[in-house]
Amino acid sequence: MPFEITMRELLEAGVHFGHQTRRWNPKMAPYIFTKRNGIHIIDLAKTIPLFKIAWEFVRDEVANGATILFVGTKKQAQAAIEEQAQRCGAYYINERWLGGLLTNFQTVKKSIEKLKKLERMEAEGAFDILPKKEVVKLKKKKEKLEKYLKGIKDMERVPDIIYVVDTVREEIAVKEAKKLGIPVVAIADTNSDPDLIDYPIPGNDDAIKAINLITTKIADAVLEGKSLRESEAKGGEELEDVEKEMLERAKEQGIIEEENEKTNKEEK
Repeated sequence: MPFEITMRELLEAGVHFGHQTRRWNPKMAPYIFTKRNGIHIIDLAKTIPLFKIAWEFVRDEVANGATILFVGTKKQAQAAIEEQAQRCGAYYINERWLGGLLTNFQTVKKSIEKLKKLERMEAEGAFDILPKKEVVKLKKKKEKLEKYLKGIKDMERVPDIIYVVDTVREEIAVKEAKKLGIPVVAIADTNSDPDLIDYPIPGNDDAIKAINLITTKIADAVLEGKSLRESEAKGGEELEDVEKEMLERAKEQGIIEEENEKTNKEEK
C-alpha cells in the first residue's frame, strides 16, 4: 500500500492552520504559505511531499525490524496517540514524558519491572492475604506506574524511531532522541524548530482532527512495514522449502552423489 493523502483531506482536518504570527519560529518560513487574521497558514504543497518521505521512512525502517515510540502528552493528542499506537503495535507515551526515558532507560526499566511485579502479585492473589492498608498503598503505586508506563510496558530497549506530536511541548523527548541519534519524525507547526526534526511534517499540532489524521497515517506506515517484513520472512521460508525439495530430488536421482565423487577426485 503506497502513501496516499489528498490536499482536501489535509484542508478538512485543518492541517494548514498554524499559530498566531507572533508565536512563530522563523526557521519555519519555508513551509508557510501566507498569513490570515494574524495566523500563519502552512503551505500544504510542501507538507505532502515531506509527509510522504516521513511515511516511507517509517515503513521501510519497520520493514527492517525497527521499533517506534509514539509521543504526545497534550490533551488533544492523548487519545490518538494511544489508539493508533495500539492499533499498529507501537510503544507510546501519552501522559507525561519521564525524564531520562531514553538517555537513562535502565532506570525506567526498573520502574517497568516494579509495575509487572505488582500486576503479578494482584493476579496471583497476593493482595488478598496482605493487610488492607498495605494493599491500598500497593494499588495506588500500581495505578500511578500504570498511568505513565502502560504504553512502554513491553519495551525492552530504547526505540529506533520516535514520532512526536508537538516538539515544543515534548522538547525533552526530542533532545534525548537527538543525543542518542534516534531519528525524530514529527508534526512541525509554525512554532517548531525544524532543525531538531529529522523527518518534519509541516502541519497543525493543536487541532484534534489534524493530529488524528497524521497519527493515523503514521500508524498505517508501521502496519505496512510489518506486513512487508512478514512477507519477506514468508518468502524466505518458501525459498528454503524449494531448496530442500531440489536437494532431496537430486539425491533421489543420484546427482548429488555424482557431484560429491567428482569433487573428491578433483581434490585428490
